[in-house]
Amino acid sequence: MTPDWQTRLREKIRDIPDFPKPGILFKDITPLVRDSATLRLALHHLIHPFVGAPITAVAGMEARGFIFGSLAAWELGVGFIPLRKPGKLPYDVQSVSYALEYGENTLEAHIDACGPGDRVLLVDDLLATGGTAKASCELVERLGAEVHALAFVIELDELGGRTQLAPYPVHSLLHF
Repeated sequence: MTPDWQTRLREKIRDIPDFPKPGILFKDITPLVRDSATLRLALHHLIHPFVGAPITAVAGMEARGFIFGSLAAWELGVGFIPLRKPGKLPYDVQSVSYALEYGENTLEAHIDACGPGDRVLLVDDLLATGGTAKASCELVERLGAEVHALAFVIELDELGGRTQLAPYPVHSLLHF
């Protein structure tokens, strides 16, 4: 039986067929983040396993990871690290490129965003194939920090992203 809080969150996630391309069923979180009660509920359950953990920063993946990542950092009392698309950060950056099913993408972070001694929680709205999340782990580690865990609001189980992230701990609120 699905817990009541998960049912409440699921009711605020809208399916958009054929977006951003034919054959994709997009999980739209904008109704969830628009409603303050479900946004708070999602955040509570997203960070719950990490309260009291030795985390020194939260990193969020562009762009929806910024929503949940910055709120998680605030609630955990640590700083936030934006992992951005190329050309969006004004200072010296470290980059990681990774393959997509239709090309390549890159993530960047400032070279001083984190470093040795930091334990980083990576946050995003959705785990699909795991490519972006795996690249985010590599980027944080290239900067000298340790990945503590990854947390997602939604996980698309059939796409196998969790297996791409072994051995990192993965926490997901909803499984589709």
